Amino acid sequence: MIKHLPKFAIVSLTIIIIGVPYGLYIIPHRQYSNADFGIETYQSSRDQDADGIDDQTDILESARAYLATKPKYKSIYYATGYPDDNHGVCTDVVAFALKGAGYDLRELLDADIEASPSAYDIEVPDKNIDFRRVKNLQVWFSRHAQSLTTDTSQISEWQGGDIVVFPDHIGLISNHRTREGKPFLIHHYSPFQVTYEEDVLDRYGQIIGHFRMS
Repeated sequence: MIKHLPKFAIVSLTIIIIGVPYGLYIIPHRQYSNADFGIETYQSSRDQDADGIDDQTDILESARAYLATKPKYKSIYYATGYPDDNHGVCTDVVAFALKGAGYDLRELLDADIEASPSAYDIEVPDKNIDFRRVKNLQVWFSRHAQSLTTDTSQISEWQGGDIVVFPDHIGLISNHRTREGKPFLIHHYSPFQVTYEEDVLDRYGQIIGHFRMS
């Protein structure tokens, strides 16, 4: 029985029980690409910020550039709208990704709320926080982006730079895939994340939205 083990043995056993699964989780797994599955990589015909990079690629690269700063997870209000202190939440990954491609969600969503308030059901609009709420982004993307399949088994329909929405979470699709072809999720979910790009597309409940800017 464990209760008869010396204290140091119990501690060692606990470390093994917890540490082995954790270690297996953080070990990098081989990442596959579209080419491994004969999938053509999607390129947008639009370049919103005229920087010579198509929107789809720009959104993906901008998400990675933002997460390369290693923001810490914290949900607080900012008078600047966009977090300016190296903190953030899941919606900020999407907001900074689109901002880097020339889409200012803070301004775009505020204008859409003013134009169609009934679509959002917001009593008192606040442009500094409205664009950082998942439910509002789900409405905005459904109104202004291309809606795509939510069936993850249709692997060719999922491309790096797409936006994916769950009931209480949001992120972007990676251009890296598992051995089965399922794309990784680029996101920021908690202070305890090991990496911002993970094989967790099926972990956050039903996918309620899958969008592409063009």
